[in-house]
Amino acid sequence: MTDPSLAHRAADAAAAAFPAWSALGPNARRSLLNAAAEAITARADQFVAAMAEELRASEPWARFNVMLGAGMVREAAALTTQIAGEVIPSDKPGMLSLALREPAGVVLGIAPWNAPVILACRAIATPLACGNTVILKASERCPRTHGLLVEAFAAAGFAAGVVNLVTNAPYQAADVVGTLIDHPAVRRINFTGSTAVGRMVAIRAAQQLKPVLLELGGKAPLIVLDDADLDEAVKAAAFGAFMNAGQICMATERIIVVEPIADAFAQKLAAKVAGMPAPAVGEQVDDGAQTKVAALIDDALAKGAMRLTSGPAAVVDGVTDAMALYRDESFGPVVGIIRVVDEAAAIRAANDSAYGLSAAVFTGDAARGLRVARQIRSGICHVNGPTVQDEPQMPFGGLGASGYGRFGGKAGIDAFTELRWITIAGEPGHYPI
Repeated sequence: MTDPSLAHRAADAAAAAFPAWSALGPNARRSLLNAAAEAITARADQFVAAMAEELRASEPWARFNVMLGAGMVREAAALTTQIAGEVIPSDKPGMLSLALREPAGVVLGIAPWNAPVILACRAIATPLACGNTVILKASERCPRTHGLLVEAFAAAGFAAGVVNLVTNAPYQAADVVGTLIDHPAVRRINFTGSTAVGRMVAIRAAQQLKPVLLELGGKAPLIVLDDADLDEAVKAAAFGAFMNAGQICMATERIIVVEPIADAFAQKLAAKVAGMPAPAVGEQVDDGAQTKVAALIDDALAKGAMRLTSGPAAVVDGVTDAMALYRDESFGPVVGIIRVVDEAAAIRAANDSAYGLSAAVFTGDAARGLRVARQIRSGICHVNGPTVQDEPQMPFGGLGASGYGRFGGKAGIDAFTELRWITIAGEPGHYPI
């Protein structure tokens, strides 16, 4: 475990490694990142064991983490030669005016436990590609898993200080994170986790005038319109709600169905979920998480909702805004069906949330789907696809209580570089004084 003084030393090490790493050519950085992706893949069995022990994670979920995490590192490797600037026309005769993107410095990445390999890779890979050194502040729930990731980067040949790991006991978290944010060498912070903790990180960083990228909670809606293919909507809803026991920031938490097809949809979804084996759903991380979900279900049932399924995956029909399940993030294997009269009411219900990360719309009319998608307040929206989707090259992030800024692809370059204006005068200057 790391106390604040050791966290300070990790930041010092990252600062000391920054000049050499930032000066390294793009193809050298690309080669090392590709080697890191291979090292991560080679440790798949170790990640499976660590995630099972620390998080009760299933083997398929752990292997998916390794696959997508390695893909994120490879995508970052591909970005090293895309960190481009531009020449901007100047009104001054003979003036060459340049916009350049340069590494920001030390980047602090704070990663959660629910998709530990994916989200830790996302926190550090693009910053490295951009020429920054990084500190990974591991989750208190999975220090072994996050430690394996940093070991993979070391085995790939990254120099000491380029990728640093900080772990801590839960009671140390505030002091350790505060120390890292306050360190003068840390110039960017990215955080994935709860909205409550994200607010605290943002406040602390704002006191130091340091930019933050936040990917926080979600309450993703999936709208099913009257012309939707119900079988496709059911498949997407079950996957989005119950993959990894619903412990995904993009998880489908609200299914908003128009009345004409609500009964048919509910019956099909209940049948689908009843046929899913418990291992396919997965297990929640601890007993406290299970208790929270049970309380949300009990509150909804006490206020008139109906549970359509038994077992680990709960489908609750007749959810209204009087119920905690309507508004509170469950982060577990439960989804509420909200019945509405028409498309306009579905859009209003989808937007009736402080969160705005992912959303989905099912309809047989692509133009209608796009029209509805553009009216939903979320950073991500999928037409005829699940709310749970991620690709390394896509701009990923939310609105409102789901945070701000974007991971992924070229959006990540914007997040983890400084944009500078540099001019070169080619003719004698003429000044009014």
